[in-house]
Amino acid sequence: MEKFRIAATGHSVNYLPEYLGVELGYFEEEGLNVDAIVPNPWTLVLDEINNGDSQAALGGIWVPSMYRDRGHVYEPFAQVSARCPLVLMAHTPDGEFDYSKTEGATVLMPGSNGSSPGIFLKLVMTEAGVDVDAVNFVQDLSGAMLAELFSGGMGDYLLIDPVTATRLRRQGVGHIVTCLAESGGPVPWSVYYSDPTNGPSTDAKVGFVRALDRATQWLKAHEASEISDFLERTFSKANPADLVAHVDELRGWGMWETARINAESYARWQQGIADGHLIDKPLEYTVFVDGAIADRARI
Repeated sequence: MEKFRIAATGHSVNYLPEYLGVELGYFEEEGLNVDAIVPNPWTLVLDEINNGDSQAALGGIWVPSMYRDRGHVYEPFAQVSARCPLVLMAHTPDGEFDYSKTEGATVLMPGSNGSSPGIFLKLVMTEAGVDVDAVNFVQDLSGAMLAELFSGGMGDYLLIDPVTATRLRRQGVGHIVTCLAESGGPVPWSVYYSDPTNGPSTDAKVGFVRALDRATQWLKAHEASEISDFLERTFSKANPADLVAHVDELRGWGMWETARINAESYARWQQGIADGHLIDKPLEYTVFVDGAIADRARI
């Protein structure tokens, strides 16, 4: 068995195909011993792949994009989640929410764990015709701190993860007005990337992508109730019933499509990353993404 360690930026429901691939033995069938670590702080994932201690990093594609031609070359070669998993909350219910309501409002959005939440929300707002200069953004703080401040009355809207959103909703201090997995459209939100100088072999990456896609297709074809015990073991802090319902929502919204990085949604997100000033201009798909891996995996 060949070691294939993943340095991930978190432990998340939207990474579910990877966990499921281990559970179902798909990676083992490809001769890979796949495990994952979550370094703290998350930026240590880069040290992990730079040093060859981990074979791939898992996180936002904005990170390898940002480093391209700036001291490091990282190659994205697979996608695990095709949607942003965050939700937008308000203090009161709003069954007729649209993004134009954020103009003149104060939006709290976490930034201490990465730039992608704020950049993506601004991209979605801009596409919806919102003048983002007319929105008051509070960012660069942790999600936990912003959730506490929002509970105390700060801001009009809060961009946050679904687990925290469910807790705030149960406490009666917030209401979900839109889920970005549904309203935000497709983007390669979470991808695997490696250092081509000391990363895994091409055959190992091909086997990994093939197994990951098998798990993705299994998840698309089966309701979450069929793996409820596995979900409860994997995400032990979540309410089991909420977890099953949430996974089925994500399935319906297209969170998991294929292990191949989609060129069209990639181009959209590259423009958003460029608009967020992390890169000078969008990176060409064929130059940046190692699409040959998915080709060889026949997905």
